[in-house]
Formats: sequence, C-alpha cells, structure tokens
Amino acid sequence: MRKVEMTCIVCPISCHLEITLDEDDNIIEVTGHTCPRGDVYARKELTNPTRMLTSTVRIGGAMYDRLPVITSADIPKGKMFDVMKEIAKISVEAPITNNQVIIENVCDLGVDIVASRTMERSN
Repeated sequence: MRKVEMTCIVCPISCHLEITLDEDDNIIEVTGHTCPRGDVYARKELTNPTRMLTSTVRIGGAMYDRLPVITSADIPKGKMFDVMKEIAKISVEAPITNNQVIIENVCDLGVDIVASRTMERSN
C-alpha cells in the first residue's frame, strides 16, 4: 500500500487529503475531507483529472478587444492545450451575449466554449 497527499480545490477550505492506494493503485480510502465533495474530488483527480478552462478570444466591434470565454463543463486535463489551440484560432464580432456558444463541441469533447460576459457593439 501507498499513500498520496493532495489539497482539495473544490471549495475555499482547501482540505488536506490523504488517499490510501493498494498495490494495483486502486483507492482504498480517502481521509482529511470535511465534506463528501472532497472524497469525490480525490477519486476523480486520481482516475480522470478534469478542469474548467477559462480564456479569451479576439472580438471586433466591441469596447474591448478580448472576450472572456469558459468551457461549458470540465474537460480532461490532458486536452487543455488542444482546446487552447482551437480557442486561439477564433475571432468573433460584437454583439455577443453571456453564455452564447462560441465554439460548439470543441475538440469533439462534447463541451462548448461559451462567452462568460455580454459584449455590446461599440460605435
């Protein structure tokens, strides 16, 4: 058996988690969490780590030249750079509304890139 330590990032408490693994790296026990979300986070992080991704895309005709965007759901951590490459190719035109889909099904992950704010057209 071996133990893995990590900090839970689900909420601001940042619980110190200790995960006990067997010889085949199967999870035996998760300790140190103050809520059930810590247990779920540790198990997911060790088997299939995912993250939400925030970035910006170019936007024309708006007050600002960058539009903040976010993934509609978490994506596999190993696909972050592939998604960033796709985001870098995009340029949109104002007006854009909050939660408007900017890239549908990015990298065939079943996740969209959506605007995280409204951006009106400027004169």
